[in-house]
Amino acid sequence: MRTPEDHLAELVELLAPRPGLKIPLIEAPGHRLAAEIRAGADSPRFDNSQMDGYTLTLAQAYQTPATFRVGPTIAAGQNPEEIYPDGLEDVIAPIMTGAKLPAGTAAIIPVEQCTPGEFAATGELVAVPRTPAGQFIRRAGSDITVGTPLLPLGHQLTPLDVGLLASQSLAEVWVQRPARVLICSGGAEVGTPGVASIPDSNGPMLEALCAQAGIEVAARILNNDDPVKLRRDLSAAIEQHEPDAVITSGGISHGKFEVVRQVLEPEAGAWFGHVEQQPGGPQGFARFQGVPVICLPGNPISTLVSFRLFVAPLLGEAAEPLQARLSEDTEGLPSNREQFRRGIHRVVDTRLVATPLGGAGSHLLARAAGASCLIRIPGRAQLRAGDTVTVYPL
Repeated sequence: MRTPEDHLAELVELLAPRPGLKIPLIEAPGHRLAAEIRAGADSPRFDNSQMDGYTLTLAQAYQTPATFRVGPTIAAGQNPEEIYPDGLEDVIAPIMTGAKLPAGTAAIIPVEQCTPGEFAATGELVAVPRTPAGQFIRRAGSDITVGTPLLPLGHQLTPLDVGLLASQSLAEVWVQRPARVLICSGGAEVGTPGVASIPDSNGPMLEALCAQAGIEVAARILNNDDPVKLRRDLSAAIEQHEPDAVITSGGISHGKFEVVRQVLEPEAGAWFGHVEQQPGGPQGFARFQGVPVICLPGNPISTLVSFRLFVAPLLGEAAEPLQARLSEDTEGLPSNREQFRRGIHRVVDTRLVATPLGGAGSHLLARAAGASCLIRIPGRAQLRAGDTVTVYPL
């Protein structure tokens, strides 16, 4: 029997990379890069001043402390070669933070360290204290040089990244297109009239889970345990919506009406079996008309757990697993199966603490309400309060 990690690795192989999408840089936060980005320009792009102050040549810095005559001011954005075409000669230049340095600048002295402590007018004298060479100069390329890797493939962009890329004069960026899926849930007993029917809870739950994970739902279809109809409906929906994947819920175990399994198991490369976990042991995958199909079990909590473990991390966004301390004694299953218990995780006295919530049954949807995480309990474990466990934020 395969582990959850084994199954996840198989699904990675099943899913094809999605094509990139170019979007405005300002819309990029939250998206993942479709390609690595390298620097196209040095940063800073030229030597500039780190302070509001005066420029000093190497010879002038060696003379300090000394008194110098003040030349014309260099503001940020000005070309110092136009102001000082012959170099600094025997004056010091008032310069603003971020302004390009004139040729020959070896140091900057902050204005407040001079006498007077405010900028003097052109032609006036200023007393400058001892100043080491290299002081308060930002050299070109000291942060980034051309060709430096900036952000890797798959990186999830943040507002800070927008600032970084904007500093490289990028206005657009290639990102991974959000996954587009079909959801297939139901059974003959779901959403139909009659005293033995039940509402479709898995379909709406899956759609909401997709929205939370940043996955686009192209359409939802119901199966009614008729394999001919399911094959026809899947074919029509795939042709119409061209999804990146199909997510099914239910119909993959060993009953007489496991219609999803009946339709997909004959497909080349299909797999249906059990993963060493509870809930969500029955799992499957296939390709139908070239489209990957991830087949989840049908009990509501099994669907929830399976989506969190096997769909959200691959087709959308899911928080990384965390380490937490158990708040109470907890036993694992009397087998090697890993158990994923619903729970609540919170910080207590600077430590992350996880508390199991409700029962372990895969049908106990109401008891799972309010859960903020899944708590992974190894098979045969005898855990005590304070032991470390892995939690998967929901």
